[in-house]
Order: sequence, then C-alpha cells, then structure tokens
Amino acid sequence: MKYILLLTIFSVTACALHTSSVTQNNYKGLGNESVSVNDIAQFAPKNLDPKIMNKVQLGLDIRTPSMGYLTEDGKNLYVGWNVTGSSQVWKLDAPMNFPAQLTGGEDHTSMIGMTANGKILLSRDIGGEENPGIYMMNKDGGELHEIFKKKKVQAKPTYIALDGSFFLFSANDQDPAIYTHYRYDLKTNKITEFFNEKGLWAVSDVWSDEKTLIMTKLLGNTASEHYSYNIENKKLVPIIGIGEQEDYSVNFASSTQDFIVQTNKLSNFHRLYHLKNGKLTPISPDLKFDVDSFNLDQKRKRLLYEVNVDGYTKLYGLTLPNFKPLTLPAFPENAEHIFAGRTTRNSRYTTLGVSFHNEPRQSFVYDWNKKTLTRWIRPSTPEIDTRQFTKAKLEYYPARDGTKIPYFVRIPKACEKISCPVIVHFHGGPEGQTQPGFSPHKENFLREGFIYAEPNIRGSSGYGKKWLDADNGAKRLNVITDIEDAGIFLKQKYGAKKIGVMGGSYGGYSTLYAMTRFAGTFDAGVANVGMSSLVTFLMNTAPYRRPLRISEYGDPKKDLEALKELSPITHIDKLKSPLMIVQGVNDPRVPVGEAVQFKKFADQKGIPVELVLFADEGHGASKRNNQAMELTKTIEFFNKYLK
Repeated sequence: MKYILLLTIFSVTACALHTSSVTQNNYKGLGNESVSVNDIAQFAPKNLDPKIMNKVQLGLDIRTPSMGYLTEDGKNLYVGWNVTGSSQVWKLDAPMNFPAQLTGGEDHTSMIGMTANGKILLSRDIGGEENPGIYMMNKDGGELHEIFKKKKVQAKPTYIALDGSFFLFSANDQDPAIYTHYRYDLKTNKITEFFNEKGLWAVSDVWSDEKTLIMTKLLGNTASEHYSYNIENKKLVPIIGIGEQEDYSVNFASSTQDFIVQTNKLSNFHRLYHLKNGKLTPISPDLKFDVDSFNLDQKRKRLLYEVNVDGYTKLYGLTLPNFKPLTLPAFPENAEHIFAGRTTRNSRYTTLGVSFHNEPRQSFVYDWNKKTLTRWIRPSTPEIDTRQFTKAKLEYYPARDGTKIPYFVRIPKACEKISCPVIVHFHGGPEGQTQPGFSPHKENFLREGFIYAEPNIRGSSGYGKKWLDADNGAKRLNVITDIEDAGIFLKQKYGAKKIGVMGGSYGGYSTLYAMTRFAGTFDAGVANVGMSSLVTFLMNTAPYRRPLRISEYGDPKKDLEALKELSPITHIDKLKSPLMIVQGVNDPRVPVGEAVQFKKFADQKGIPVELVLFADEGHGASKRNNQAMELTKTIEFFNKYLK
C-alpha cells in the first residue's frame, strides 16, 4: 500500500509557535493513510530491557475472562478471554471446567449473542481500526462465516430474534457520520433497511413483539432523545428528552407505554425513575451517588442496577411492577466491586462478577429459581502471588480554588519508609473515572519502586452532574489547572524528589498539557494516544465521533481561541522535561497525525521527544506482545528519568 505523508513543515526560524498556527490542518485523515511508511518504521519500538519485559509478561499472564453468555439451560458458558494474546471466544461445558477455544487469530473477537438454533453471532475488529464486521459460527466452533464486513465501516449487532430467524444491526456504510439500521434475515441472507434518519441513532431496547423499539438519538457526549418506533408503520413517537439536552437512558418497563429511566435531570446524581403518562417517579433511593447502569430481565420482572459509591461498585435490585427491593445473594464484605452481567432469556440465570484488590474478578452464575450462586471460572495467576498486591487508598488533594479532588493511591511497602518517585496517571474520557481494584498493570510500577496516584479531576464521571460538566467546552480553562495542582501536591505529600505523569486518550492529552502548559511541574511524561491539538483532532477524528466530541471540547468555530489555548502544541516551546509519546497507527479516535505532528514540531525546535508507533494497533494496544512492549518502554522511560 502506498502511504502519503500530509504534514506541513513549519519554519525553524520561528521563535515561538503562535496560537494561530494550530488552526492549520497539519495532517489529514485517519490511520495509515495519513502517515508515511518511513515514519512507521522509524518509530517502531526497539531495544527493550529483557529483565523488565519478562516481569511484564508474567503480569500479562494474569488474564480475567469476561462474565460471558450463559445458555438458557445453564449448561454452557461462553466468555471472552485474551489468554492467547488477543481477545477470543471460549466455551465452558460446566462450572470450573477448562474452556475450549472457539475463535483464534490476532484480531479482537467478541460474542454478541446466540440464536435459538445454536448459532453464535460474533464481532471482529481487524488491526484496532474499530471498524468491526459481523460473523457467525456454530455453537461448538468451526469455520467463521462472514455476514457483513465493509472497509472503513462499523457494523454493530443490536438484537437477535427470539426464534433465531433474524437479527438487527447498525452500520455507517451509507454515510460515515450516520448509522443506518438493518434487519438481516438468517434464512435468506437478505438485508432490509428499517431506519435511516439524520443524526446518531441507536436501538436501546426491543419489546417482546420484536416490532416496537426504543430509538435513541445522541445529541452530544451525554445528552440524548428517546423515541418509541414501530418497524412496520415507521412511526417515531417521543418518549423523553426531546429538545432538552439532558442525559437519559431508557428501557421498556412492564409495557410499551411505561419505561425505566436513568437520568440526572432532577438531581445532581443519576437516579432511576418510572416514567408513565409523562410523569417521572423515583424508584431507586436518593443515595447521593450515581446509578452507573441498570438492566432488566427478558420477562421485565426483575431490575438490577449498579451504584458508584466513591469509585466502588455496589449492586442493588428491584422487582417489577411494584419496584420493591430485590433480595440478592450475599457477597464478601471486602469485595470492591459487584457487577451484574447478562440474564438468560428465560430469566432464570444471571452472571455476576465479584472483584477484590488482590484477586482477579471472579465470575459467578446465580440461579434465581434455586437461589444458588455457582462459581464458573477460576482465573490463573502463574508465578505471581496476588495476595501481596497493594490496596488502593482513597485520598483527596486541594485544587487552587479550594475544591477537594479525589484520587486513589497505591504505595509499595518499601516506599512507606523511604522517599520514592511518584507517577501520576490521568484516566481517559474525559468522562471516565479511575476506580480501585485488581490491576497487575499497576503492580508493575509498584514493583519498580514507584508510588502510583490516580486523580479524578473535574470532568470525571461518578461524582455528579456538576463535577462531570465542569470542563465542558471553554469551561475547561477554569479547571484544567487540576492537573498542575495534582503534581505540586503529590510531590510534596509523598516527599518525592521527582514526579512523572502518564495517561491514555484524554489522559494522554492531559500528559501532553502537563508537560507543556505546566512545564516544570512534572519531571517526565508518557502520553498514550493523546491529542496534541484539539483543533486538528476535531478536524480529523472519525466523522461519527466528531459531533459527540465537539459537545465535550467545544465548537471549532465558536470556541476556537479556547481550543487553541487548551492545545498542548500551542505551548510546545515551554517543554523542557523528557517526554515519550505512544500511538497506534490505525487509531480512528485520536489520529496518528496528532502524535507525528507534535514530534515534528519538537524536532524542529530541538526539543527531545521520543515517539513510539504501533503499526497494527488502534486506540491503545490490544495485542499481547504490543502491550508488553508498550508497558516495558514506559517503565524503562520512568526508570531512566525519575530515579
């Protein structure tokens, strides 16, 4: 394939990078079409320390499978597991049995569901492009059959018919910025379009008649509108959210005329409501914490919901239609997270996950008829005693305006008595949240003698609507200093001589901004798939993502000056400490051009920046060897510059 480099070379005689420069489109497009073959080869990872790599590889041997899909008879469990180095589908014939691998290769493959006649519907993404195709295979394995796959098209199954005769899916094949919705007949292989409206639409729920749907129109990163839609008469009927710019999640309740609604419109926190005759009635307690998610069984008799309590996950349940508290199985008190998985279509079994700080997530199946909880999978931890893993502690640091910012910190035992360097990790999103829990990845840094701190700065989820929306658009200028405040406080708090910063996606952006705009606060940084310019990022990110990201970061026309000020590349002249950038070439979210343009600007100004490109990855490394190389390079980098 021929690669074309579309990078504007800026004059090396310029004494400063003026903010007007970042309005230029310095690269164009996504993936390997926007970067040269020479750049990919030049910036491939090299010269890794085998001692660190071996330790990292041991940590990667600890792989926790997904909670999975249980068959209605309770006899087989299908899980996703990356034990081979990439996520594939496995089958267990009984609790605690050794699973059989059904899919293979290096590309991420996941199970979507199973038809009534024993066919498995699968999704496979090639090279991290996030343009998955739809495939099918027999329940016991065998050849993988392609159902729908088109270049540069995302195809997402949304519903499988009860009798297995058809499934629904969406694809942006007609317009890269719009999802068209289709019905695929498994007997005739015929594809029929049933919904095609402007905007970003998704199927949120399907009623038992398989003709009445809830269609959700995404207006931004959180705001949405919800409609009832009949496939036969093509009629959209408003349910909630129309013209409001509010955050809603909606499912059918006991009929097609009443609904379960999750929203933070009436409170600072997400809460569950029953919507009937236009009236919202609260059905979950006023806990002053966010309801993170909810799901109902097929018969609409049982509702499970997860509550985010300062980053820890608590599970609750309600019965329908009276919304009385549902009795759940007892779980260990020291569990940090209790998750609800999928419920079988006959409503008898539900998969559950239980997570501890020193054990991989345990997968259970609860039988609602017998009231029994059965453990199905015991994850392996070869050559590592996870009982020695460090528990994350919830702490707070003060922002310059007095706001208390929560962070989780892990401190190695050796660092309780001596001074150790600190690594500050910022999460992605920015609507994400760092949570405590089991993490072999983070243990690598503790083993190397680093204190590992993870702030949930303003803009993070889990702390209410005001906290979540505090950084929207130009308001980010008022709270972006949470990054600098974290570095100053944590270095002093733990008596560290040096402090590093790292993160992926928005965390990668935060790292680049920390190293440029707040230069001198951090002594070294590693930015993974982060945006170097919010302007060029919004110009080139995948079309389906652009309107969602504009609602979060700002409009390139209305908020241009704020976007330029908030772009790390605007402040590149301030960079003075060691920086490494890691990027997947096939990334459809943050284009590889973001990393390359920053590197080239830095080179022209004589500023040392190390760039690592993975030619076969997208938005973060998913393949085992690449993960090992990425983590090893990061540890090597911090060992070199923080010790």
